Amino acid sequence: MVALSNVQFGKRNEDVRTVQKALIKRGRDIPDGATGLFGEQTRAAYRAEQLAQGFTGADADGLPGPTSLATLGRLTDLFRVDVEHVSANGGGRLALAQVSFTDPGDESGEEAMRRYARKACELTGMEPKFGVPALTTIAKRESACNHPRFRVNTTDTNARGPKAPDGHPRNCSRGATQCIPSTFAAYHQAGTATTPYDVVACMSATINYVRDRYHVSRSGSDFAARVQQADPQRSPRGY
Repeated sequence: MVALSNVQFGKRNEDVRTVQKALIKRGRDIPDGATGLFGEQTRAAYRAEQLAQGFTGADADGLPGPTSLATLGRLTDLFRVDVEHVSANGGGRLALAQVSFTDPGDESGEEAMRRYARKACELTGMEPKFGVPALTTIAKRESACNHPRFRVNTTDTNARGPKAPDGHPRNCSRGATQCIPSTFAAYHQAGTATTPYDVVACMSATINYVRDRYHVSRSGSDFAARVQQADPQRSPRGY
């Protein structure tokens, strides 16, 4: 079992060594071998693995996320991923089978997104003055603050897998801030709905995800600075 929180840039431990062995088994180049130190060589190798898995742009940054790491473990049969102890997962981790795909009937529009964002900040402990504009910007760019039934991406590289109860491939990005189900499950916030179509649940999972993946502070003061898609002063960029 490999803990996602252990496999981070700059860390040295046995989980890193296990992941390095998996990368080497997949043909990724780590000149120094499985040293247990997550340095630049391992980041480059992990980026190559992300690209091979179909990640692109900012998603192929060489930093492990729950989806790519779990896939690496499955493809090499060397480890499984423990995301239970990711510090920012909100204490509400779901099994993938627990994710539902129902339409909660949430409102659409930018003003509604701001209200939902404020609630997500309240649940996750992020300061609204930072979190609300960042989440609203993401929602505008990812889903156009649209009606829930339109908040599913069926055309990008994530759109694969067996059909879910909503009629779309299971791995499609969904919700106001576009979470794929495995990420939504891993970063689910306790006390929120189990469907990414629920705006508060989706935004809460997004907060937990960016805290872990982009090292956004608890307050969210650096949210827009670290996540370009959340910054209205910069051009859109997937996160």
